[in-house]
Amino acid sequence: MKIIFAGTPEFAAGYLQALIESNHQVVAVISQPDKPGKRGKRLVPSPVKIVAKDAGIPVLQPDRLRLEDISSIDCDLMVVVAFGQILKRDVVDYPRLGCINVHGSILPRWRGAAPVQRAILAGDRSTGVTLIQMDAGLDTGDMLAKAEVVIEPEDTAGDLFSKLGQAGHGLLVSTLNQLEKGNVNPEVQNDDAAVYAHKIEKHEALLDWQAGAESVDRIVRAFYPDPVAYTWLGDKRVRIHEGQVVAGAKGRAGMILDVTKEGVLVGCGNTAYRVSRIQLPIGKGSVLNGADVLNGWTDVLCTGNLFTPEPVQAP
Repeated sequence: MKIIFAGTPEFAAGYLQALIESNHQVVAVISQPDKPGKRGKRLVPSPVKIVAKDAGIPVLQPDRLRLEDISSIDCDLMVVVAFGQILKRDVVDYPRLGCINVHGSILPRWRGAAPVQRAILAGDRSTGVTLIQMDAGLDTGDMLAKAEVVIEPEDTAGDLFSKLGQAGHGLLVSTLNQLEKGNVNPEVQNDDAAVYAHKIEKHEALLDWQAGAESVDRIVRAFYPDPVAYTWLGDKRVRIHEGQVVAGAKGRAGMILDVTKEGVLVGCGNTAYRVSRIQLPIGKGSVLNGADVLNGWTDVLCTGNLFTPEPVQAP
């Protein structure tokens, strides 16, 4: 089949590569416009655009995708993976077989923009990939195929995106093969069971030590590698990259209880949490493990110091 692919981030790029390596033909790729990088103002192409350019596939980057952008392209189907825009109905209806969306959950649970992070924050034990025939609603279309994956206790959002890619790449290609033969049996979603995955806001990455170690752990894992969980130490915004719940240890919520080569032990509302990778906005801003802290940062990360939900100015 002749396919238009619409997607933007690394997660989508893996699906594009799988289609390129399949027996289907990707005739055009649509991705979000290049954006300024984190360092400097140089525009950076999306991971999807990079894969497309390497494969010699034409790339479109409209600010807002319209029918006229694709009306001259001969295609059978559009595949949409984390594109970042809501498609208009005339765009969805243009390809002969419509549009298929790859969604990072087992629908109808976690419809919406952030299904991976929401699954971790909710403590879900499993999630998956669902392929749907797109309609006028938000992730409401008929389901064409599913693949479930387990969420391990230590999985971060980054880990889960990788798992979903491993489960979904082959699923997409095989489903397209069956669709071409007319062998796919769509399944209607149960709207009564729908749960919405709201877009992630950066303020949600702020840690609440009073809420408990399990809650802290979920936030750390859900927001890694981006935007990364954070807390305040005095007037310094400290980023928490990794840690583990420590059963049996207790102390004042937010207080550093101990510093060892395993990490920085912090009191929580019910038990404690050991921060094993931490980043201070000092010096080079390197990510530190417990040994690094012991070797040069115990004046800042020392027993008795307190992490807080808001910056605290020194008297």
